[in-house]
Amino acid sequence: MRIGPLKGLMPYLRPYRLSILGVAAALIAASSFTLALPIAFRRVIDGFSAENAALIDQYFLALIGVAALLALATAMRFYLVTRLGERVIADLRTAVFNHVASMSPAFFERVMTTEVLTRLTTDTSVIQSVIGATASIALRNILLLTGGTVMLLFTSVKLTVMTLLIVPLVIFPILILGRRVRRLSRLAQDLVAESATTAGETLQAAQTVQAMTHEAASKARFADRVEAAYEAAHARITARAWLTVIVIFFVFGGVVGVMWIGARDVLAGRMSPGDMAQFVLYAVFTAGAAGALSEVWGELQRAAGATERLVELLAMENPIREVADPVPPASPAPGKAIGEIVFDRVSFAYQSRREIPALKEVSFRIAPGERVAVVGPSGAGKTTVLQLLLRFYDPEAGTILLDGVPIARMRLTDLRRSLALVPQEPVIFADTVRANILFGRPEASAQEVEDAARAAAAHDFVSALPEGYDTWLGERGVLLSGGQKQRLAIARAILRDAPVLLLDEATSALDAESERAVQQAVDRLSLERTTLVIAHRLATVKRADRILVLDEGRLVATGSHDELVAQGGLYARLARLQFTDGLAAE
Repeated sequence: MRIGPLKGLMPYLRPYRLSILGVAAALIAASSFTLALPIAFRRVIDGFSAENAALIDQYFLALIGVAALLALATAMRFYLVTRLGERVIADLRTAVFNHVASMSPAFFERVMTTEVLTRLTTDTSVIQSVIGATASIALRNILLLTGGTVMLLFTSVKLTVMTLLIVPLVIFPILILGRRVRRLSRLAQDLVAESATTAGETLQAAQTVQAMTHEAASKARFADRVEAAYEAAHARITARAWLTVIVIFFVFGGVVGVMWIGARDVLAGRMSPGDMAQFVLYAVFTAGAAGALSEVWGELQRAAGATERLVELLAMENPIREVADPVPPASPAPGKAIGEIVFDRVSFAYQSRREIPALKEVSFRIAPGERVAVVGPSGAGKTTVLQLLLRFYDPEAGTILLDGVPIARMRLTDLRRSLALVPQEPVIFADTVRANILFGRPEASAQEVEDAARAAAAHDFVSALPEGYDTWLGERGVLLSGGQKQRLAIARAILRDAPVLLLDEATSALDAESERAVQQAVDRLSLERTTLVIAHRLATVKRADRILVLDEGRLVATGSHDELVAQGGLYARLARLQFTDGLAAE
């Protein structure tokens, strides 16, 4: 029966102390006016006679006044607590997203994207219901339970003591079943996240699923996950239902028994009808509060599970850490280019496959303005070179330098502003063409966007789109062909205007005419920038000033195309089988 994980929400509640005080004031006011109603009713009943007609009018007017104040206080409580819940959840969602968005790819080797999205939506919605309603209801009923108990004692000690004997019968099932509800809530939330993960994978690969006629199996897999989540939720609902039955029965059954005894006291003259009415109303208030608290407790248990999952996510540390005293990027000397890259005995293995090193003591230097191609069979470590240079991962041994500065000593933003990446699989966002190109440099002008598109051989097809540069491209650019997506990605990199250009075979998805146009643009760019190319095609390799040949994570050869062909070995075999036959290697 732990709700301790809810303490994880405290950092998000502290900035809104004044709102919390306002909620507390409204709660106290509403509870006080509620507890005042039975006293007014007692006075009305005990003073009900013809000679007290004027006094009765005053009592009823007082009742209306109390009801009006109660309504106002309740409305204020609803407004303040609902606004507080929305504000805190907005802050929490932002904090979780900001934390996850800055995580290195190593984080996503352990946590799936769809699971993060589920925590951002489903779990935060559960917490929102608690902060925005359940917590307020819980506090209100605690005040009513406490205040009602005190007023019961003032009204009749004997009947109150008999009423309090019911409490252990209520607390025991809360202790037993509450723990089970919390455990089942956490399980249900985990299973919902799994079903969302399954759905996300299937929908993102809808064409592949349909092309492989895997719909039936995918549907069955998703149905299994949903059914498992339903079974867990059903078990939780059943436990809460039993909890509700037991609590309400004992509470109201006990109250009826006490009222029976009280009714006999009224008949015997030991209690006035007004006192009895007052006691009954307070008993109803306290019984209702106790029953509501049993319901609220289940919600708190569920929210505790959701909070625990979010706090776990926020507690995960980024494997790539910023240094406390970053070194600024090197400034070019007059007349000298920048963009020197040095790998000095770099070794690295991915966390998910520690037993297979991706790079083994790789050393090379790329001079400013030099164009270097990296080739090798699949799994040789080519893409790893780019990922380490971008500092998506840190090497386990060795040093990587950019213009003489170790990249581990630079701010990540400074490092990555010096690099422009064009991946083999271009990323297109659900936005306009203009916004997708501006992603490389948001402050660029409209003319600079168009110039970048022209340089990437994208201007003509963009101009032919229904709204030109303001055309909405849909999710992942579904309206574009593979070659068009790649040209937009290249335009984005051109606009970035970074001293180092990283190309993961950027022309692999283009037709011959577009490839020639883009290659010419890349050639012009390469004259002023250091260019590192993951090469799969002979045309790309031949344009390089130098070629690095990787095999099983080791640098096995370096030189020009002609030199490496003359040497024979791995590169000559790749050139013969892979490049000239047009077969891609990664």
